Amino acid sequence: MTVTINDLRAWKTEGRRWVMLTAYDHPTAQILDRAGVPVLLVGDSVANNVLGYPDTLPVTMDEMLHHTKAVARGVENAMVVGDMPFMSFQASIEDGVRNAGRLIKEGGAHAVKIEGPQLDLIHKLVDVGIPVMAHVGLTPQSVHSLGGYKVQGRGEAAHKVVDQALALEKAGAFSIVLEAMPSDLGADITGSLQIPTIGIGAGPGADAQVLVVNDLLGFNEKIPRFAKAYGDLRGAMTKATQAFIRDVAAGSFPDEKHSYS
Repeated sequence: MTVTINDLRAWKTEGRRWVMLTAYDHPTAQILDRAGVPVLLVGDSVANNVLGYPDTLPVTMDEMLHHTKAVARGVENAMVVGDMPFMSFQASIEDGVRNAGRLIKEGGAHAVKIEGPQLDLIHKLVDVGIPVMAHVGLTPQSVHSLGGYKVQGRGEAAHKVVDQALALEKAGAFSIVLEAMPSDLGADITGSLQIPTIGIGAGPGADAQVLVVNDLLGFNEKIPRFAKAYGDLRGAMTKATQAFIRDVAAGSFPDEKHSYS
């Protein structure tokens, strides 16, 4: 790792904008790292983007460790952040410390991400030397209590989100993800904090932006409003597969070039 939490704080001071992307496997992590992505998040979104679950709730610690290890083996420069899955920290601070420690020690992550205002846990993790990325606004692990995937912080509810962000900074978080909130709220929070903010559906005012890599590459059939497909990987894979099928059916593959004498 060459990118550190100190770099991210310095970039905020300098006004330098940067990106974070999710990564779930070794080759993707290697490509993104070499492309210059400074922070890779092994998100619990692996659940519904890779493992076929309907949402992020079912993914387990063992599954998160499996994917975190793969990503960590693929990077040379990027910071790797391991996402704490649902019920890996909610039951007790002890559970949270133990599982965060596993993502660092076994998974090879450099930091962990925790959803919601888990102030006591974050304070404890920072005390034992584990950097924490916080997450406010739409927190997908709380989708049922939020009543669905809805924009957070509109109207009077904005004060609550701001207060949470300020409290998380005070607890010791080194950065904070702002998800699915009005653009002006994202900008207000960013201006109120010393730590960098990372927006996803929070407008252009955040210090950095994050996307799910499957959305970025056009791998998913549907993407949320706040995402943008910069490629068509699904289309490219479909075309390549269909070309292979045609060549085999026609007897043109394998040809002499792809055979041994």
